[in-house]
Formats: sequence, C-alpha cells, structure tokens
Amino acid sequence: MQLTPLKERPDITSDTKLNGMYTQLGTFLLELEKKSPTPELATYINTCVAEINNSTLAGNGLRRLVRTKQGAIVKQAEKTMKLVPKNYYRNLWMMVGMSAFGVPLGAGFGAIMGNMGLLGLGLPIGMAIGLAVGTGMDKKALQEGRQLEVEFKH
Repeated sequence: MQLTPLKERPDITSDTKLNGMYTQLGTFLLELEKKSPTPELATYINTCVAEINNSTLAGNGLRRLVRTKQGAIVKQAEKTMKLVPKNYYRNLWMMVGMSAFGVPLGAGFGAIMGNMGLLGLGLPIGMAIGLAVGTGMDKKALQEGRQLEVEFKH
C-alpha cells in the first residue's frame, strides 16, 4: 500500500523550526515507504498524514500537530514493524535512565550522606546508564536492518 505524501506548504518556509519538522517528517515517511509497511501501518500513517494535510492550523498549532503525529507514527512503526529512526533508543533511554535510575541513586546518595541536596548527583549517572543502554539498542537495530536513515532533530 502506498503512503500519502505530505502536502507542500509554501507558507511555512519563514518558520525555520516548523519547516525543519515538516521536512523531517516527509523524509521519515519516504524512508518508511522503502521498508514496505504493513497495510495496517500504512492505513494509520495515511490517516495521520491526511489530518496534517487537511489542517488549517498555522504557526504553533501546526507545529504541535506535526510533532504529535510524528511521535504517533514513530511509536506505531516501532510497535508493528520494529522500525526506528537513528538514535531513537538513545534518546528514549536517556530520559528513562535519568528518571528510573538517576533519581533513586541521587536519593540514595542524599540519604547516605544526610544531605538531600545531593539528589541531583544521580541524574548524570542515570543519564550515562540510559545513554549506554540506548546506544546499544540502536546498534542492534542497525545490525538487524531496522533503523531508518533519518534522525529526528526537531
């Protein structure tokens, strides 16, 4: 099944951030189409793209819509076909590491030392753990051919 392309929007060229997000989503969709998405995924993507194409929003409203739909498409592609953009797991696990590992470690340091001001000490440790785990998962996805040649920067 063919994916619906994003509609050209000459009105967003002045907003560099929105234009970058829009271009990035278009590139992601082209890369995803090369991997022959399942009919269910293609239908989901086409629905999301139709919402963006038919939207009359501009500025921040359109930026929010594009970011939301891009995130939803990435999650669905990861869930159904295990396809991810570059550094997807690194970015995801960095946040997980800070919250799941960093905060408890910092609380432990603070409790041991008797100074809860050390709570922030665990955050960089958790971030490093998350980066290591995420980078390993990204390498595995690349070796298995599940990584798309696009990186989300916006």
